[in-house]
Amino acid sequence: MIGTRENILAAAFLIAGMLGGNVAYAQAPTQGTPPATNPAPGAKGQTPPAAQPLTLDNAAPPVNAEEDAAIKAYRDAPLTDVPKKLQMGEDFLTKYPQSRYRVEVLSWQVKGYLGTGQVDKMEAAGEKELVLEPNDAQTMAIMGSALPRAMSSNMTAEQKEKTLKDAEQFSKKALELVPTLTKPANITDEQFIGAKNQVQALAYSGLGLVAFRRNQYAEAIPNLEQAVKYDPNPDPVNYLVLGISNEKASHFDDAISAFTKCAAIQSSLSATCKSGIEEAKKLAATQLSVPK
Repeated sequence: MIGTRENILAAAFLIAGMLGGNVAYAQAPTQGTPPATNPAPGAKGQTPPAAQPLTLDNAAPPVNAEEDAAIKAYRDAPLTDVPKKLQMGEDFLTKYPQSRYRVEVLSWQVKGYLGTGQVDKMEAAGEKELVLEPNDAQTMAIMGSALPRAMSSNMTAEQKEKTLKDAEQFSKKALELVPTLTKPANITDEQFIGAKNQVQALAYSGLGLVAFRRNQYAEAIPNLEQAVKYDPNPDPVNYLVLGISNEKASHFDDAISAFTKCAAIQSSLSATCKSGIEEAKKLAATQLSVPK
């Protein structure tokens, strides 16, 4: 496992905070307001499909006072007690599997499972949410960045490649969606730009880590450079991997710079990055001493 997950979790909650609690950049309804039913297929300029007869199978779930009370209690649960809120979310989805609020709950479960190190559950919740909300750039960016970090040595080659492929696809799709996002009315332009930058930072981090895991250091470097560029709260993991990638590519000055920035951030990686600085300096000196 590369580094820690705290930076991804902090970024995820920062995005949610800047967006006033709305799920997936205002793609979900405002809290307290039941969402509208999904529009019928057929975008502007396309011929709409024939009308389907109304049946109980395709009718929207009825308004349920008990369900509304349950989602209010879930929203009111303190963010500081992540295990409790996760359990409340699991209980809610078990009791109301077709709830109009399940996208909101699943979106939060992704963050909560990440924060408690339950990567398998994070991935499962994210996949369920993306079936319902396929354009949730935030969830895609979180998963794209988290999955390559959580890879273990116990995984088979096939499992590793599937994880990397999934992370790459999530990260690329998140970046494609960023320009299409619309600003919610309840935040400033500056906050919206900051939230979009955070999504891009996570997505580029995912692409950089995927390339790094594949030993494609020349490809990892520009993606990790974009990640640290967009991130308002630099993640030491990105600087550490950027330093290693530059060292592997024999860009020793760039490696020293990245390790130095990593070491300056107070984290569990500080000592590792300080060692990286000294190692990169030794390799640079060795390179200079080799006759051409």
